[in-house]
Amino acid sequence: MNTNINFEVLVRSIGDGVVISDAKGVIIYWNPAAERIFGFTESEALGKTLDLIIPERLRARHNEGYDHSMETGTTRYGDKLLTVPALHKSGSPLSIAFTVSMIFDEHSKASAVAAIIRDDTARFTEERALHKRIMELESAIK
Repeated sequence: MNTNINFEVLVRSIGDGVVISDAKGVIIYWNPAAERIFGFTESEALGKTLDLIIPERLRARHNEGYDHSMETGTTRYGDKLLTVPALHKSGSPLSIAFTVSMIFDEHSKASAVAAIIRDDTARFTEERALHKRIMELESAIK
């Protein structure tokens, strides 16, 4: 069994977005799938803050939680799959599902966060439409 896996090649080829941001929330890694999901090229995303993809109404709350995670080295989300609104380069809304992982330096201090992201917009839109239809049908039989 060959255990020599080139993780850079792997991360660049997988279908899920991989976004890594440093302790200040500045994007330091952006794979091709993140490009496809959000519409920003790697060169457009690198060096920008996560505000690039976070809806304005959610930025303050996100940044507060992010700063807290960097200070404490913990995240309350652990291995939970999160589903939140996001923004595409075009300005259109997205629904993304993702997991996060804290990255620590050699002194065990939180230095970055890695997110593995999937575009969940189609599923979210379908679920919303089904919920609306159920409500309409329930109202019609009352």
